Amino acid sequence: MTNKIHNALKWFYPGIGLKRWIGLGVFGVLLLIFATGHLRSDEFLGIQILDSIILFSGIIILILGIKRMMRSFIAAFIPSSKGSELFDIIYQNKQLSRGPKVVVIGGGTGLSVLLSGLKQFTTNLSAIVTVADDGGSSGRIREEFGMLPPGDIRNCLVALADAPTLMRDLFQFRFDTKSALSGHSFGNLFITVMTQLTGDFEKAIKETSKVLALRGQVIPSTLNKVVLVAEHKDGTTTVGENKIPKTQRSIKRVYLNPELSLATPDAIKAIEEAQVIVLGPGSLYTSIIPNLLIGEITEAVVSSQALKVYVCNAMTQPGETDSFDASEHIKVLTAHSHPRIIDYCVVNTGEVPPGILKRYSLQGSSLVVHDRKKIEEMGCRVIEDDFVIIENGVIRHDAQKLAKIILGLIEEI
Repeated sequence: MTNKIHNALKWFYPGIGLKRWIGLGVFGVLLLIFATGHLRSDEFLGIQILDSIILFSGIIILILGIKRMMRSFIAAFIPSSKGSELFDIIYQNKQLSRGPKVVVIGGGTGLSVLLSGLKQFTTNLSAIVTVADDGGSSGRIREEFGMLPPGDIRNCLVALADAPTLMRDLFQFRFDTKSALSGHSFGNLFITVMTQLTGDFEKAIKETSKVLALRGQVIPSTLNKVVLVAEHKDGTTTVGENKIPKTQRSIKRVYLNPELSLATPDAIKAIEEAQVIVLGPGSLYTSIIPNLLIGEITEAVVSSQALKVYVCNAMTQPGETDSFDASEHIKVLTAHSHPRIIDYCVVNTGEVPPGILKRYSLQGSSLVVHDRKKIEEMGCRVIEDDFVIIENGVIRHDAQKLAKIILGLIEEI
């Protein structure tokens, strides 16, 4: 009992900024009590008018006291919030929490770009991310610590983060070549340490999500330590997601080792509750398909009543989709999963400056041809528009425009 009283009295400590507003609120209540009591007993009109003034004054003072108390409370939890920003934050969070339930499946940069657009409209977001990455910092961590690769997970966490810009930049900070940590990003190391502390990769992601104040959730597609294998059309095989595009040999199919990997329960639950399921954008063979090679995930997507949308890449990818048109992307996607894996295909019809195209062509990449008729013959509806923007000479999807188009499909149901 003594501890409870002591904890209650802490709210009156100097410097908290609550006492004055609590006092103001109490004063307002006292005025209300006084005025309502007199209104009932006073018979003279003049006194009743005075009591009415006191009554309304009490109401205004009480509202002001409560408002100021709420500001003090919110400022304690959202230190950067001031004045009218408080209303904006509360209103925005409330509206976003009512947004549609969206699941995005993939990996790599393409997925994180789309998430940055979708989070402007809803916090009911789930990113189901491949864990087949074995290159760069992620590959080294995977080998040295025997854990799942954090790279694609980190990118999605940062994309969905509602944390200050400095915190997001911190997670993307990469140590230079002169350091013993050369090539590692701070975010990858943070997730690694969190995994060591919690003893659980999935829990480490959830704890990291709290640090970054996520607008949604990031879910690994499986917790099995899978390796991606490509069987090429010339009969050879390549083991390892990072090595597959480098071989520059046409791919016949890809598969996981072990093939019978289990989906995470959170991934299945998110798919079952989704209103829209989005595949891509991203590397077809090494970012999107690895998730669908997990049988439970493909079955859940096919069984779902959600709208299924595939966002086709704007450019072909050397070593994976050389000379592919949009219909070829879909053909490969369905061959590795199920004919009813998608309902809509989003393709870019916008132009790209010749100089940018020339630079991409030197790397073996070209614009994906949007062969609408072939796509429709495959049973998919086509959504065409100018979806690309150029950022620092790199072609990206316009995240906000893409998000609006995808979420707008829900209204057609």
